[in-house]
Amino acid sequence: MVKQAVMRGVKRIELFNVHGQRYIGTDILEPVEITIEGTPGNDLGAFMNGQRLLVYGNAQDGSGNTMNGGEIIIHGHAGDITGLAVRGGQILVRDDVGYRAGIHMKEYKEKKPVFIVGGTAQDFAGEYMAGGVMVLLGLNLEPGSKHNSRYIGTGMHGGIIYIRGDFEDYQLGKEVGVAELDEADIKQLSGLVNIYTGHFGGDATSILNGKFKKLYPRSLRPYGRLYAY
Repeated sequence: MVKQAVMRGVKRIELFNVHGQRYIGTDILEPVEITIEGTPGNDLGAFMNGQRLLVYGNAQDGSGNTMNGGEIIIHGHAGDITGLAVRGGQILVRDDVGYRAGIHMKEYKEKKPVFIVGGTAQDFAGEYMAGGVMVLLGLNLEPGSKHNSRYIGTGMHGGIIYIRGDFEDYQLGKEVGVAELDEADIKQLSGLVNIYTGHFGGDATSILNGKFKKLYPRSLRPYGRLYAY
């Protein structure tokens, strides 16, 4: 029904009482804004190419799977493998994400995906990351507590992860380096935080005054010795 409405030229759709229906926003070629009240199921916005999805609730696994462009804005939590192989556009999650968020994010020329998480992530965030920018703001962490995610950036060979808040070195993949933010990082991060607060509220200045670290790949081909060529 959604696809048929878009083919008729509808530019804005509202869905109510959503309870786990999968593939919302997939296989749509025309620009459209879809507002979702409830909890969409797996593969929300998979292969999306320029549409805009607004979720007022949580989202299940695989949101933004291989997304090529557009926006997914989730006013709640998101499940596992959110942003799997995303290669363009923006994914914003107000609260936490599950396991393997941002796995195999990539970029090419002007295509540079952005993935912003207001809370924290479970294990393997940014696994095999090949490009783009991922931000973990840790806004819901208790004072003095640390991010729980382990194996952050395992196999990472491109892109950047910004983390606000504390973590231990053992929580990082061996392929990841840690650095302080330089002027370019601060400028980029300021723009991203303002995008986040523009959707979900909050004080961007206060968020930016938190303690940030930049994670980067130590190698562009960390597992090269395992291959035959």
